Amino acid sequence: MSKKLVNEPAHAVDDALRGLSAVYPGLRLLEGHRVIVRSDIDAVKKEGKVTILSGGGSGHEPAHAGFVGKGMLSAAIAGSVFTSPPPGDILSALKCICGPAGSLMIVKNYTGDRLNFGIAAENAKAEGMKVEMVIVGEDCALPSNVAHAGRRGLCGTILVHKIAGALADRGGTLEEVMAVANAVVANIATMSVSLSPCSVPGQEPSFHLEQDEMELGLGIHGEAGINRAKLLPANAVTKLLVDHMISTDNYFTLSSDDEVGVVINNLGGTSNLELAVMANDTIRYLVDVKGAKVVRAYMGSFMTSLEMAGVSVTLIKLAAQWAEYLDAPTTAPAWPNSSLGVGHSSHKRVDKPPLAVTLSSQTPSAPIQSDVPISTPLGEVMKACTEQVCKSLLANEARLNELDRGSGDGDCGSTLKSGAQAVLDQLLSFHWDVPGDCLLAMSQCVGAHMGGTSGAIYSIFLTVVSNALSQCNISSAAADGAVWTKALRNGMEAIMRYGGARLGDRTMLDALSPAVAALEQSSTLAGLKSAVEVAKQGAEDTRKMVARSGRASYVNAELLTQPDPGAVAVGVWMEAVYCSLCK
Repeated sequence: MSKKLVNEPAHAVDDALRGLSAVYPGLRLLEGHRVIVRSDIDAVKKEGKVTILSGGGSGHEPAHAGFVGKGMLSAAIAGSVFTSPPPGDILSALKCICGPAGSLMIVKNYTGDRLNFGIAAENAKAEGMKVEMVIVGEDCALPSNVAHAGRRGLCGTILVHKIAGALADRGGTLEEVMAVANAVVANIATMSVSLSPCSVPGQEPSFHLEQDEMELGLGIHGEAGINRAKLLPANAVTKLLVDHMISTDNYFTLSSDDEVGVVINNLGGTSNLELAVMANDTIRYLVDVKGAKVVRAYMGSFMTSLEMAGVSVTLIKLAAQWAEYLDAPTTAPAWPNSSLGVGHSSHKRVDKPPLAVTLSSQTPSAPIQSDVPISTPLGEVMKACTEQVCKSLLANEARLNELDRGSGDGDCGSTLKSGAQAVLDQLLSFHWDVPGDCLLAMSQCVGAHMGGTSGAIYSIFLTVVSNALSQCNISSAAADGAVWTKALRNGMEAIMRYGGARLGDRTMLDALSPAVAALEQSSTLAGLKSAVEVAKQGAEDTRKMVARSGRASYVNAELLTQPDPGAVAVGVWMEAVYCSLCK
């Protein structure tokens, strides 16, 4: 296990956010949430300016909280390490920053982020807020003609922050800021190289590289890249990255008339000497060999992957005024050259409490009721099944993490454990006699505590299953297994609709879909046993599938030798339900 300068791994994100707030007077914590907000946010809203929210999993520091300040982000939300933040925290951030001019959310193209920010946006709109969302995906690792989950959002996201933030600060409307942000997304490209992996606090490194190897085309969540090669000199690596970005089967073209900006980004563990060498080689190759006009260049740590040793190179074709927006002053502490002039400093120490915001549109949460009585056999069965499912997920944490280490960021088991433990902690508060109400409460619990793509998917799944069961009375739902099967079918279809995955894409659906089909053939206990068997077989079959959704779709197929952890988890909880019902 790698060494980390943290206290408790589970508290590292909260400790880090408190540290940012303690150092920078322009940043404040939103009380009760992992959200960093501009200290002057009330004044920004009174001025009628568009506010901008971004965020995602932690481990990418200084992104995203380091880019909060005048001329950039109004607030940034942090999930757990490499885990998308839950919709409830995102909604609270929107309630804090959204004024009459509206708010723009800048979201990286990861399924969990799209789902969780999307859920929060829909809830915000339902409460009367004016909210729009821009998806950033500028990764060039995989060519455009290869089927995968889409271009990942990488370091180019900070250029969207800067340009959109500058326009918003000048009084641009929400529609104008969104249009410019989308235009920037269409004109940026990023490619990365790594010399060593990273490790989530408390866990092992996410992959292994020999001393003479480098990994190309990796993301920012510790996952392996698309290609592994022998280590080359910096100038050869530069040529490899730039040529790949501008190749004809990719997304980025470059002509001698284009004015270009360059970002040389430290992935976390690269020395400043190496970073400067890469910056020089990149600029020289673009100017001397490709004939490009490099008019803006930046180097430093912008969007990291914990302690990963490596570099990402981002290119941007600059349209009219974009260079001016990049040059516009900002108080965001992580943007280079954020000078405020003689006599002013963004580093004056000020002790300040977390920002206590009155969320006027928020209905106060009702206290969690404990010791809710159970008066029906169905309620007893529901409680017993749920408890068995949660305990099974806890017991399989290490196994699922190990499976996830080869295709993702190694936290699938930990994420599911978080949700299962939260449900166990509230076990006495659920209305077990009413399946629809019970599952809806569970979906809210999972959405608030689980985080990540899994949290969003299971929250949506449980919500839709709950809605289907609520349309039936208790007796019919208890007596007719077909009602439960139909509800599972609805939940599965919702996962496909919002997540974008399909059967055969190497996801949880490859276990869930055949299981639901088996239950549709027979919704008896024997049918459930068959469903468990086909779910396990479906999970095992993912071992040989080509990943076309999620982070695994960006990983070299040769490295995907284990079953998909999300599919394996389906078999775990379905078997737990079956075993509980057999007692």
